Order: sequence, then structure tokens, then C-alpha cells
Amino acid sequence: MKKTLIPVLLILSMMQVSAQSKKIQTAPSKGGSNPFLQEWSTPYQTPPFSKIKVEHYIPAFEQCIKEAQQEIDAIKNNREHPTFANTIVALDRAGSKLNRLCGVFFNLLECDATPEMQKIATEVQPMLTEYSNNIHLDDQLFKRVKGVYEREYSKLSGADQMLLKKTYDGFIDNGADLNDMQKDHFRKLSLELANLTLQYGQNALAATNDWNMVVKTREELKGLPESEIAIAAQRAEEKGVEGYLFDLSFPSKRAILTYADNESLRKDMYLNSCNIAYHGKYDNEKVIYEILRCRQEIAKLLGYSNYAEYALHNKMAKDVKTVQNFLDELAKYSIPAAQKEMESLQKFAVSQGHAGPLQRWDFSYYSEKQKDKLYNLSSETLKPYFKLENVTDGIFKLANTLYGISFDEAKNIDTYHKDIKAYKVMRGKEFIAILYLDFHPRATKRSGAWMTSFREQWVDENNQNVRPLVSLVMNFTPSTKNNPSLLTFDELTTFLHEFGHALNGMLSQVPYQSISGTNSQHDFVELPSQLNENWATEYEFLKTFAKHYKTGELIPMKYIDQLKEMRKYLAGYASARQLSFGFLDMMWHTIDVAVINDVRQKEHEIFARFDVMPEIQESCMSTSFSHIFAGGYAAGYYGYKWAEMLEADAFSLFKEEGVMNKKVAEKYMKTILSQGGSKPAMEMFKEFRGRGPKVDALLIRDGLK
Repeated sequence: MKKTLIPVLLILSMMQVSAQSKKIQTAPSKGGSNPFLQEWSTPYQTPPFSKIKVEHYIPAFEQCIKEAQQEIDAIKNNREHPTFANTIVALDRAGSKLNRLCGVFFNLLECDATPEMQKIATEVQPMLTEYSNNIHLDDQLFKRVKGVYEREYSKLSGADQMLLKKTYDGFIDNGADLNDMQKDHFRKLSLELANLTLQYGQNALAATNDWNMVVKTREELKGLPESEIAIAAQRAEEKGVEGYLFDLSFPSKRAILTYADNESLRKDMYLNSCNIAYHGKYDNEKVIYEILRCRQEIAKLLGYSNYAEYALHNKMAKDVKTVQNFLDELAKYSIPAAQKEMESLQKFAVSQGHAGPLQRWDFSYYSEKQKDKLYNLSSETLKPYFKLENVTDGIFKLANTLYGISFDEAKNIDTYHKDIKAYKVMRGKEFIAILYLDFHPRATKRSGAWMTSFREQWVDENNQNVRPLVSLVMNFTPSTKNNPSLLTFDELTTFLHEFGHALNGMLSQVPYQSISGTNSQHDFVELPSQLNENWATEYEFLKTFAKHYKTGELIPMKYIDQLKEMRKYLAGYASARQLSFGFLDMMWHTIDVAVINDVRQKEHEIFARFDVMPEIQESCMSTSFSHIFAGGYAAGYYGYKWAEMLEADAFSLFKEEGVMNKKVAEKYMKTILSQGGSKPAMEMFKEFRGRGPKVDALLIRDGLK
């Protein structure tokens, strides 16, 4: 997943924390001691995290918004004839201090959502919403933008044309063409929506952190690997409880669901993980109603029949019909395959002594055992070959081989947590980026994995190529007192995925920050990340690092062959599951909110088409589906499968020419990785592949066709 920070004209989408707390009172901070109001003399102007205090944020936001508004007013009141340079480029460069501040605050909010930070967000959110609305709903400013668009769009090309279109569309999509009464309504709706998405995010995090399971005896954990038991014991010790502690963080949840012989433990874990923030103390059901209502009203205010049509009009897919036809085409192959896979798994479970239909808390447990029997290769067998430090070195070497970039740990660069490392990234003798790596779970870090930036790449007014500050945030299995962090194969794949986003950011060579790095069309942006996953099963890559952490033995070739075969294991189920999320997302953003009586019921109606196991009445994943309700993927979750279609076709060129072929990698870098959103996505794909994408490559690779 990517979380991209972009210029302040589009800052609203960045605010994804809670608005539930009361306004925080902070001590005044004098400009001279506030790092956000100073120039940074740090290496490569990286954030001086150790100097940043909680009390700095509110005064900094107040001052930076004031200065940014002054810069916007100067553009608006410029007496010179509006041009691309003095209006569109000037807007892209406006608010540099505010961009810098938001780049730190909102990223840290995702990684370290302390109560103090959450309270600050509740005060900051309306300030930024008002600032955004003041820009987009300003008649005089829009008149300049519209004039440039009408006169110059057809005369421009490349990045200039794309920036102009994105700027103009941004104004239109944020209400610039509405009448005064409609603009007032838009202001109210946008502020309400921003508050609601903040509240949703905090509820989901709080509900996740609110539950844990304490297992008193080791006997109850029969089936779990020693490494997982050690982590649970360490977690309990840190919390001051006796026994073994498990929570809803992914590594902890996975350990119980995949390995615990005790079915009651698996059931307890599953039932508490499948309805996060559904009713109870942190209830997101009503929040969902209100989010959908606001989105629906905004879409209709702007002339669209529903929010999905509004969200899709500037993406590759363009409209709801195209998305639904695409998802239906994949479902035609995925659902029958999933049903056959589940029949096989059911028979296997019975052979292992399981009675009755497989339940959802049984799925990971028996699929792991079946996979081990089919391929003689369990997750635990592979983990010793994927020591985190070795995986990191291997991924760095892959980037060096393909793209000529190198990574040196930069201990002189400040980080926001003691466990995080920063790297100076070079291409030959040229500095291209700083990369931060944040690997392990924390109570204040939200779940999942994502790439983001503290600063985008762009070319400033002095023609200096400002290089990006990129960060990868994960929730990988931590180390213990006796063992290093050993990744599962899925975690290795996740690392490669997010690193693909990082390459897109670090190799960017675009003049404007609004369209640099990962600021491309939303259903195209997952192409670099998902394409990068393909190396997880390639011998040429694995042989560079996958050595047993104790013996130094290289991962056996038979394991790699088995990994390739395993890629098709439960591929139908995995595809159907992703498709169900895509259909759920489209349902929420096309349905009339007035007909929704029960969030859980509507969700189950969508999932019924894909169900291959008995329905769990208690389940409701929508209340923690942060991708679409607080993460920028509203009416866009289909983009994962869309990009998967693109990357499967694109990677086939690497397979044809060699997965380590530098000429293919150079072409890929020049046509896609370095281009950001400076060209239409389809144009970039065709430049690389020589033709448009074909869905067959995905279906054939996954054994579905």
C-alpha cells in the first residue's frame, strides 16, 4: 500500500486520524525554538525528529497556514496575465513549509498515534480543511486557473500538461464551479467528512489495541513454533502479565490462527478479529453511515450519480461499469477455482481428524498443514532463510543489480524511533534519496504495511532537483532475546511490495511534486509494488541472501521450485477474497445510503457470492476496512487487481528477457518508475510493454485459466 503525501492543495486526503478527542491546549512556542519555523541544517534537510516536541505542532500549523495563504493570495492577486508559470507552477510550489510540516505530522500520526498526537489532529484537521476550501472555492483564483487551462492545455505536453490537468481537475472536484449556496454546502460536507474519517481511523486503532488474549500455560499453545511462543512470552513480560500474550497485531493473530492445535484459541482469536470496531466502545457502524452520506452528497453536488462515478472519472478505469465488468471477468474464473480448492481442503481436514464443515478459524490452520504436505515446505521451514537483516541486504542488492542504486546506513540522520534505520541512497555518484525503514509493531502504530514520503521529489525555482525522503513502514515479526527477526515468506513478499513503491518514489525524475513519485493514477500506482513481488520466487534473487541464519546454508533449489508451485496454491481463494473486497467497496460507493439498514447485513450480501465456508454472523470487516473509509482507496480498492493485471503482463517481459536483465530494467525505470504521474498511465504502460495490457497473463500465471 502506498500513502503519498502531496502538496497542500490536496492535503485533505492526508488527514486520516481521529476527531473524537477534545481540543488540546499546548504551550506557546516561540518561532526561534520551533524547528518547523526554521530552516533545517540537517543532512539533506531531513526532519530533526529529536528536536520536535508535541508543543511545536499547533503554533507551527497556525504560522505555516498563515504563510501558505499569503503565498496563495500573491498568486491570486498577481496583476500579470495568468500563465502556466505564474499560476499553475506557482500553486504547485506554494506552501513549502506547510508541506514539510504535514509530511512529518501525518506520517508520525500513522506510526506513533499517541493520545497527544491524536488530540492535536482534532485541532489541526479543521484548520487544514478550511485552508483547502479557501483555495479551491476562491472564485478569483479559480478564474486564473480556468483561464490558463482553456488557453494553454492543448499547447502543452508531457509533465506540464499533466500538472495543468491535475490542478484544474482538483479545483473542479473540490467545488470550484459551484454557485455560492452550493459552495457553502460543500464546505460543511468536506469538514464533516474529514472529521468522520479521523474518527473512523482512531476507533479502528483503539478497538484493535483494546483486546488481547492471555494464555496461562504452554500446554495450551501446542502446535505453535518455539519462536512464536517466545515472542508471546516476551510480549507478556513487557506488559507485566504472567503467561503468553497475544493481540490483534498481524504477527500475533497469524501465530494463533495458523498453528494453534487448540481450536477454542483459534475461534476466540478469529471472532475478536473479524468485527473490530463493530459496536462496543469504539463503534464505527454509525461513522460509516455518515461517511457514506457525506460522500454521496458531495458526489451529487458535483453532478455525479454516486461517489464511485466521482472517484473514478480521472482513473484508468474511468467508470463504474468498466470496474464491475473487470471484477466480474476475474470472478468468473476465481470463484469456481476457490470452490474446488475448498473442497480439497475440506477433505484434507477430515483426513486429519476434523469433524464437520471447515470454519473460518480453521482455514489458516489446515491450509498450512495441507500446503506442507503438498509441497513439503512449511512457513517455519522457510523462516530461517529469511533473517530480516539478510532480506534487507538482498533487496538492496536487487535494486543495485537492476537499477544501479546503492544503500549506505546513515547514522548521522535523525529518526523518530530507536528501532528505525535511515539509508543514504545513491545512483553512481548521484544522491537520489533518503530511505527510512520501520519494521516492527507498536501499540501506537496502525496495522498493515505502507510506503510514504516525508518529502516528494521535484525541481525547485533554482532548478535544483529536490530529492525525496521515503519511508517504508511494516509490522513484521519482531526478534526475541534468543532469536533474530525471521520473516515468513508472506512478509518477504510484503517487503518487496512496499519496496516497489519506494523505487517509484526514489527514482522519480519529474519537475513537479504533485505528479512525482507515486502521485500517479490511483489504479496504476500499485503496478511497481506488485511487479516487485515477482522476485520473491526467483532463484537469481534468492541466492544472493537466502542463507540459513545459523548454518549459512543457501536455500535449497528444491525449496525455490516448490515456492514457484506454491504461488498457485489457493490462488483462486486469494483472488476471490480480493475481488469480494473490491465489490464491497463498489457497493458502498454506489448504493443509496438511505436504503442501508444494517452495515453487517449489506456486507454479508456481497460476500455471499464468494463464500466457500459457513457464514459467521458476528463478522463485520467494514468497520475496520480502513483502506476505503480512512485510507484514500474509496471506490478504488479494485485497483489492486487492476494493477495486478498490469504487473503480470509487464513482468512477462522480464521473464522473456531475463529477470535480472539490465536493459529491461533500464527501460522499466525510464518509462514507468521515474515518470510518476507525468504521463497518462496507459501511455506509460504501452511505452514499456509495446502494447496495451492483457488480463490473460494474470489468469494464466495464477493457474486460473
